[in-house]
Amino acid sequence: MGKNKKRVLSGIQPSGYLHLGNYFGMMSKMIDYQAHNDLFCFIADYHALTSNPSPKILSLNTFNAVCDFLALGLSPDKTTFWVQSDVPEVTELSWILSSYASVGLMDRSTTYKDKIAKGLTPNMGLYSYPILMAADILLYKSNLVPVGRDQKQHIEMARDIANRFNANYGDVFILPEPDIVEETQIVPGVDGQKMSKSYNNTIPIFGNDKEIRKKIMSIITDNAPINEPKDKETTLFHLYCLFADKREQQILSEKYDFPGLRYGDVKLELFEKVMDYFSPYRKERAMLQSKPDDIKDILILGAKKAKDVALEVLDKVRSTVGLSLNL
Repeated sequence: MGKNKKRVLSGIQPSGYLHLGNYFGMMSKMIDYQAHNDLFCFIADYHALTSNPSPKILSLNTFNAVCDFLALGLSPDKTTFWVQSDVPEVTELSWILSSYASVGLMDRSTTYKDKIAKGLTPNMGLYSYPILMAADILLYKSNLVPVGRDQKQHIEMARDIANRFNANYGDVFILPEPDIVEETQIVPGVDGQKMSKSYNNTIPIFGNDKEIRKKIMSIITDNAPINEPKDKETTLFHLYCLFADKREQQILSEKYDFPGLRYGDVKLELFEKVMDYFSPYRKERAMLQSKPDDIKDILILGAKKAKDVALEVLDKVRSTVGLSLNL
């Protein structure tokens, strides 16, 4: 890693198809990091186990997530890219860190509370999720972690655990910083909530035309009459602006200010913009899916690069806490 480069770490669960919230909330920013930073990126299949997926689905989702990342512009030549479970050292560090994470800290996890409130079955994997995330971050000497504002707490928890460890043993871990992109921090779903598979309100990136059109046409709007101005603080306006340049945003804003705007027309325009934007990525993804052996080779190389860093950190941690015989 160059002296002026920061190590950026990011990961995503292989929980099915990618949606606009994944792309604009995290992936586009993460891919931009490749140019001037040392990007470490992984598919978080250990984390996906908290929802108890079937083995076949988890394996398929992991492969699809890899294809998605590569198709959307992640370069194995510029990035360390791997599947989380291919570097199992992260689970050992997670266990060690659990002794430096208070129960009170875990109880304050808003993400856990939110998922339980939404009907997910509680389990210890879900409860201790922030500890494994801390291990992901600390094991690879991460300086920056791109997150949405709603996930900032996870970085704060990782820092808290690292601080507790460092207070006992010295500066073993680098303290990570969250990187929050204000204008893309939370992408709204078709119902106005944060776009998330958990809420069944997503718009897929690589779905078929009919599926994507149906999702976009289902975006909830108000009942304002056609002869009245429209509210811009709405899901449809915000999603449209993700695909529009400054001039197009201004034109739409003016249309919202005057009578005559039909929400259906805006939805159809949004559909065309979504399809045009992701068209080249769709072609690239189809090509990648036809070459699974090439995908495996990319992941093997990425896991080796990640493991080299992981073993360096873990060996130091083992020695620090007394798990190595220093006779």
